[in-house]
Amino acid sequence: MATEKNIEYDKFPVAGIRLGVACAGIKKENHKDLVLIELADGTQTAAVFTQNAFCAAPVSISKNHLLESNPKYLLVNTGNANAGTGEQGLADSLACCELVASVTETKASEVLPFSTGVIGEYLPMDKFLPAIKIAYENLSGDNWENAANGILTTDTIAKAFTRSVTIHNKNITISGIAKGSGMIRPDMATMLAYIATDAKIDKPVLQNCLLEAVNHSFNRITVDGDTSTNDSAILMASGQSCIELKQNSDELIIFQKALTDICEELAKEMIRDGEGATKLITLSVTGCSSEKEAKDVAYTVAHSPLVKTAFFACDPNWGRILAAVGRAGVSDFDLSKVNIALDDVTIVCNGGKASDYTEERGQTVMDKSDITIHIDLGRGDKEIKVWTCDFSYDYVRINAEYRT
Repeated sequence: MATEKNIEYDKFPVAGIRLGVACAGIKKENHKDLVLIELADGTQTAAVFTQNAFCAAPVSISKNHLLESNPKYLLVNTGNANAGTGEQGLADSLACCELVASVTETKASEVLPFSTGVIGEYLPMDKFLPAIKIAYENLSGDNWENAANGILTTDTIAKAFTRSVTIHNKNITISGIAKGSGMIRPDMATMLAYIATDAKIDKPVLQNCLLEAVNHSFNRITVDGDTSTNDSAILMASGQSCIELKQNSDELIIFQKALTDICEELAKEMIRDGEGATKLITLSVTGCSSEKEAKDVAYTVAHSPLVKTAFFACDPNWGRILAAVGRAGVSDFDLSKVNIALDDVTIVCNGGKASDYTEERGQTVMDKSDITIHIDLGRGDKEIKVWTCDFSYDYVRINAEYRT
């Protein structure tokens, strides 16, 4: 069951954004599992979705609705992904939008639906209308805490961050919530993320901001190498601060950094909360000849079950890291230029065991909960940073029992 994290939610409200939460009983009774987000008139919305070809029905509907109009409401349900459900799934997702439209007196095309949970089951449609009415009645700008907990599935903690940046002596607020702890892999992950700001930003610029932030955060995390069917990241700009941010401006650069920071923090929380995870592992790969090469090395190490289980055991078995780097498919690989370190402890120098490395020094690092693996190939100036976690007994248990 999810536990609530100690976050200063009173700092979260974003002018023009209200949130409502209800217990629909989609998978469990008396469990927060439906969230309604209301966007003030004039709000611009950007979105990034899963790259899984088997995308869920709500993803397809949301993409279509974004092309038709500016969203006024977002509807999120947990407990059921409405994925792999064919034409009925599409009809059910559209019906959810129509239910929101009937309650809020808007158009169905102005509603974006989102679902997360078990794949291959139809939505229990009879549970949606009563819950939507309840969520609509408790819409509030102060409801971020409830919403952060209302979008969780196998997560154990709520994930939420906020930033305030000063531009022209006025404050802009950026607040975000997310869910995700398993079936996590870049492009994007089993994740939903909702980020809002009161800045005024045109939609094309807003979309570029979100893509930039996602590519340095949600697209750089992996728990198990699986890409989900429902992944969605949404960025809403209400414009109610009246501070306009334009393309290529210094002000937009400040905003972009804050937005990327929030996305990165949310992404790292997903990894810390990876199903059964006990460690946050940062892969810092440098000295590569191309970004693809850097990614290949980082993800080969990050996805290695042998590397991940060694970290769970706090075992400084660094040979597993070396072996993973060696099978990453780097062409013309020059072993003599490779250096690898755990935090500040060098384990491989010029392709061989570092002369000052000891098992005791390696053990000191492996006993930590946050560890960085530094890998330098010494063959270029391209680099990448990726976050992953260990594999524990609980990862198998949680996923084995997911539908029970």
